[in-house]
Amino acid sequence: MSRESHDHNFKNLILDYPREAIAFFAAAEARAIDGGVRILPIREEQLKERLGERFRELDVPLLAEWPDGRRAALLFVFEEETDPRRFSIHRLAHYCLDLSVLFETERVVPVVIFLHPGAYPEQLRLGSEEQAYLQFHYLHRALFATPARDYLTSGNLVARLTLPSMSYAPEEKFEVIAAATRGLLELEPDPERRLKYADFIDIYAMLSETEQQAYRHRYPQEATAMMRFSERFIEQGRQEGRQEGRQEGRQEGRQEVKKEVALQLVSKQIELKFGNIPDWAQQRLADASQAQLEDWSAAILFADSLEALIGRP
Repeated sequence: MSRESHDHNFKNLILDYPREAIAFFAAAEARAIDGGVRILPIREEQLKERLGERFRELDVPLLAEWPDGRRAALLFVFEEETDPRRFSIHRLAHYCLDLSVLFETERVVPVVIFLHPGAYPEQLRLGSEEQAYLQFHYLHRALFATPARDYLTSGNLVARLTLPSMSYAPEEKFEVIAAATRGLLELEPDPERRLKYADFIDIYAMLSETEQQAYRHRYPQEATAMMRFSERFIEQGRQEGRQEGRQEGRQEGRQEVKKEVALQLVSKQIELKFGNIPDWAQQRLADASQAQLEDWSAAILFADSLEALIGRP
């Protein structure tokens, strides 16, 4: 999956659950965000119009307002970084200063979410040996170093959904994924949101076909729930009215669903490892059998390139 895809995934997560995102990713500031505080996303059109080329579409500014006036509004700036080597503290500082000028406030809280391991600067100091004239730092959540075991029963849905991206021992992988699924079932009543974030969990769980079988055996309830979400995702938009009562027809329908699930799985795995899928590869995946798709899903762990996995066009 491309960096932009990860950015969009986490942008949607923060926009859908802003209060939970602040509580988890910016815990140092979250104590003042009580139930009476309004949290509003800043419209991208407004930012693009006012900031021009400096506008950063994949950042997520949230404005926290106290209607009773006991505090001035607080502007949270979230940024997700898949590869810490691409992170620029200068760029973040520049963007925060732009927003400070735009909204005429100095109450700005920058928050960075690091998905994968790597080194990154935690503060910026501009000055000389005599004096620091600008000092800048930010809140950060390194998901790759966050112990998943600390959040297995968390009441914060954002924490539960991001469990597969946290740190855990290999033997704990299934337990972590099951805890994320239970969190979605327990904390999100809306069926559309459940469907959307079942897919989110699936993307970051990265289960191979062999692992899926083992997971279904150890956690049948959670696996069944995820399968139902996947089937609904596949069936969305299809016309109703399939004929029932014919065993052959039912069997063909089940096989079609299984192939679609296999196609979705290997496509997500390819995007996570190699980035966007080119047209020729999408066609090759569409033409493949269920067995071939499952073979590719298992082989991707050892493939060095997309061409090596499914063959050259």
